[in-house]
Amino acid sequence: MERLRRRSQYIFTLLANAYWLFPWRSPIYQGPLKKICFPGLNCHSCPAATTSCPLGALQNLLATLRPGLQMGQLHIGAYVLGSLGLIGSVVGRMPCGWICPFGLLQKWLFLLPVPKLSFWRPLRRGPYLFLVVFVVLLPLLVVDPLGYGSTWFCKYVCPAGTLEAGIPLLCLDQGLRRAAGWLFAYKFIVLILLLIWCTLTSRPFCRAICPLGAIYGLFNRVSWLRLRFHPDRCVQCEACLTACPTGVSFYNGLDDLNSAACIRCLRCYTVCPSNAVSLEFGPVREDIGKEDVEQFYPKANR
Repeated sequence: MERLRRRSQYIFTLLANAYWLFPWRSPIYQGPLKKICFPGLNCHSCPAATTSCPLGALQNLLATLRPGLQMGQLHIGAYVLGSLGLIGSVVGRMPCGWICPFGLLQKWLFLLPVPKLSFWRPLRRGPYLFLVVFVVLLPLLVVDPLGYGSTWFCKYVCPAGTLEAGIPLLCLDQGLRRAAGWLFAYKFIVLILLLIWCTLTSRPFCRAICPLGAIYGLFNRVSWLRLRFHPDRCVQCEACLTACPTGVSFYNGLDDLNSAACIRCLRCYTVCPSNAVSLEFGPVREDIGKEDVEQFYPKANR
């Protein structure tokens, strides 16, 4: 399963960045594939990118909503919202674990032989904060005199944009290098700090910042693909917690196996020696609830 997941990550990363003619043609691909939103975090402005970023598309939709209404046009972004909803409804947050190029980068960085730090659990609320503030409220409410907002998360936060688009475009265009100012310097510092954090902690961007993961995570408990924990089979070996890249601790009742933090990498399913984790696919039905877990581990939820 782990080998299959690695291959999936490599294949989708290459597909999302398959435009290798940028050194000789337009620095940013503008063909028909750019109308498609890639399920993972991959910058629209990356010279090699063949698709768009759903976060950027969502911010652009909200940033132009007010002028559209003033002109009598209502653009609700049915394709963007529909694609996010469809993917989330079927597989939940699985794109984070199987498709996202920035998730693959974080995995590589965490393999570096440096001291490791634990993740502070309250930071799990961070993705929802960035989603509400930087993706929704600021593009919608902070506007120029013509009523247009800005893509705040892309412009001021997103490290993928700096790594995949900002740095390559500056290398390709001397004019851009001369024009680069404090904003690029600020985002470059943010990128470096985050990359350092990724070497110390497993997937900190996914766990503390990523709004796209927050959107998919909202579907984890209701998606057709779900994981199911069987506490009567659990031998408390903690293999699932050791393997989990986002620290979901369900074996002792601290977390729901299908919590929003789970990226559906399926490593817990693969490593469990007692088959205490199983896969289900289909409409949501009655699952083992908190009372059932407490039946086996009453102290975990006190």
